Amino acid sequence: MSYQMSQNRTMSHNPYQNSEMAMGKDQQTLMWQQNSYLSGGDSGIHSGAITQVPSLSGKEEDEITGGDDTLMFDLDQGFNQNYTQDQVDDMNQQLNQTRSQRVRAAMFPETLEEGIEIPSTQFDPQQPTAVQRLAEPSQMLKHAVVNLINYQDDADLATRAIPELIKLLNDEDQVVVSQAAMMVHQLSKKEASRHAIMNSPQMVAALVRALSTSNDLETTKGAVGTLHNLSHHRQGLLAIFKSGGIPALVKLLSSPVESVLFYAITTLHNLLLHQDGSKMAVRLAGGLQKMVALLQRNNVKFLAIVTDCLQILAYGNQESKLIILASTGPIELVRIMRSYDYEKLLWTTSRVLKVLSVCSSNKPAIVEAGGMQALAMHLGNPSQRLVQNCLWTLRNLSDAATKVDGLENLLQGLVHVLASSDVNVVTCAAGILSNLTCNNQRNKVTVCQVGGVEALVRTIINAGDREEITEPAICALRHLTSRHPESDAAQNLVRQNYGLPVIVKLLHPPSRWPLVKAVIGLIRNLAICPSNSSPLREHGAIHHLVRLLIRAFQDTQRQRSSVATSGSQQPGAYADGVRMEEIVEGTVGALHILSKDEYNRQLIRQQNVIPVFVQLLFYNDIENIQRVAAGVLCELAVDKEVAELIEQEGATAPLTELLNSANEGVATYAAAVLFKMSEDKSLDYKKRFSSELTTLPVFRDDQIWNNGDLTIGPDLQDILAPDQAYEGLYGQAQNGTNGRSYPQGYDTLPIDSMQGLEIGGGQQQQNLMGGMNTGPPTSPNMMDMECVIGEMDASELTFQHHMGNDSMMPSPPANDNTQVAAWYDTDL
Repeated sequence: MSYQMSQNRTMSHNPYQNSEMAMGKDQQTLMWQQNSYLSGGDSGIHSGAITQVPSLSGKEEDEITGGDDTLMFDLDQGFNQNYTQDQVDDMNQQLNQTRSQRVRAAMFPETLEEGIEIPSTQFDPQQPTAVQRLAEPSQMLKHAVVNLINYQDDADLATRAIPELIKLLNDEDQVVVSQAAMMVHQLSKKEASRHAIMNSPQMVAALVRALSTSNDLETTKGAVGTLHNLSHHRQGLLAIFKSGGIPALVKLLSSPVESVLFYAITTLHNLLLHQDGSKMAVRLAGGLQKMVALLQRNNVKFLAIVTDCLQILAYGNQESKLIILASTGPIELVRIMRSYDYEKLLWTTSRVLKVLSVCSSNKPAIVEAGGMQALAMHLGNPSQRLVQNCLWTLRNLSDAATKVDGLENLLQGLVHVLASSDVNVVTCAAGILSNLTCNNQRNKVTVCQVGGVEALVRTIINAGDREEITEPAICALRHLTSRHPESDAAQNLVRQNYGLPVIVKLLHPPSRWPLVKAVIGLIRNLAICPSNSSPLREHGAIHHLVRLLIRAFQDTQRQRSSVATSGSQQPGAYADGVRMEEIVEGTVGALHILSKDEYNRQLIRQQNVIPVFVQLLFYNDIENIQRVAAGVLCELAVDKEVAELIEQEGATAPLTELLNSANEGVATYAAAVLFKMSEDKSLDYKKRFSSELTTLPVFRDDQIWNNGDLTIGPDLQDILAPDQAYEGLYGQAQNGTNGRSYPQGYDTLPIDSMQGLEIGGGQQQQNLMGGMNTGPPTSPNMMDMECVIGEMDASELTFQHHMGNDSMMPSPPANDNTQVAAWYDTDL
């Protein structure tokens, strides 16, 4: 290879050899000198890039570098003038003399005298010379050596000075103490001396003592500034904590001096974030009250730190939340959300409100202060972490704001964010809409007018099998399709937006019982619209409702048999926190509405479910089930054959007994079925039956019979009208029946907040974080509402949802109607 390269070199110089033959001797010498100068040698051009010692192996330079003959040719062609020997000598001498200066200029520029011009050896601006390439690393090395020397000097100085400074800080003369504090503050600004200070417990204790005892402003500034510098290191935080610095720092939160306030709050913030035990120490020192008082200041960055401290202190601690409430904290926090646009402040403030919103005492205070409207202002903010925290807070507050007016902007914003691609955002928005539309006609109309029905249907279609989205969205649709002026239009919009097949499909596995319960209620409302009757039947709604009814009926029968055998008073059969009695009532109620259609009645009859309806008439302890069972039998008995079948199943005895029911609806439906069953009986039987009915209190009105047909008086329309939709399977009203009492079946309570939940939710959080869980049992699909943050600019935290975990299901409630209504009959 070397040989070939040498041959190439010889061949490449043939033109020069030919030209030399035509030159004189002097010209040849001059040409040789010029070529030798340009080809490198030791002239200094390009510095170390091509400068080298003579070859010891006898190989020429091109054998090592690869022989860049093209470059040499270009260089020769680039000089269009000849140099004399004297000029070449002068240039070589100048470059040799300035070589050391070039190196010095690159590595130690501060050592050169001013005004000295150093010729450049850089031929190509895009190609630095070797000396230039060494300049940056040599400067870094020089600075590192200098810093190391200075660091050691600082450490030595601080080590020698600390014992004397401790004595001066403990001096009785306040002037001496002030000067010493300022000197220590200056030392703490350098890393080496700062480490020496924090390694001296006596020095930190002296600083804390000076803070606690001195009234001199300069002493306070110096001491608290030093503690602030130390708080950037874990060792410094530990030293401050052990020296009792937290009470002294809390005391400084009352200072009128801005710099002292800044040092104190930032030091406390670092302690709360990183030092174990500091939260309790701040609470005991009265820090919460003083921090709430600081919320009235107007420095946004200062307020961001204060609100972050409040969030850390209130998280998982009910006593802290109550202290914030007593200090009028909710009012100030809502004012901040309404008054500022600094993203970090809004984010930290929304996180405090999120923590407080799970407190049953703070919740109404936040709502009353205008918290719903203030949080709604930021739903369009480009900061996703802010939007998400506002939604979580609104989700917690929404069950306490069902009667609040002026939420039009909030409702419109919620409908808008349903189009988000963020699962958490959509889940919260659907849950809030579900709560705010519960038993609130104004909100229902508003949501319908801003396209809420269409948006919810799209959300359900896009959600697929994500039950954390579909369940609250179904509940919101259930509310929008009942009991308000726009309900008829909403029922039609669901069908027009292709929602019926998707909704019916949610009755299939793997849907869990809470979602199935909500879907059953929605189908009942949709069936009120005559145009929906046929599509629901075609999509298999009747078949799935009957399947669910039979399964739930079998579960309740097994449970009731067990109670009869053991004599215990168990509250009912449960699955995923849902009573099977609720499923029975819901499915029968939906079939009742669907049976108004003739083809639907035929299909229901073919399902062989009439014996189940008759058996449900014997559920004397659950009035709602008796009512819906009598209602569906009343519709089915329109057909004479079905009326005969009902009688054959032994319905006469329970229906006759139900005539004495205190519930007018149950008694009237029972009478209607009996009347239809008596149509083929003798005239004497009919007269005797009619006379017996008129003796009952509910039927004493002589006008209740008209030409042999049963009619319902106007007073009963609210209870019995089949067109009446409902918002939940169970509500608050007590029945007053014997045995177990269940609530009335047409209203519901809004979703309860995630009260008492920490990361992971419920008891798991107590195990993981030692948090305080004071709230009621919670549904497993509810997200964690509180979170511990790190640094203030930390990225948004993520939360894990525990879907499908049966172990997290709440236990059945005691036999207390209030608890049943308040927790289990919610919309989620």
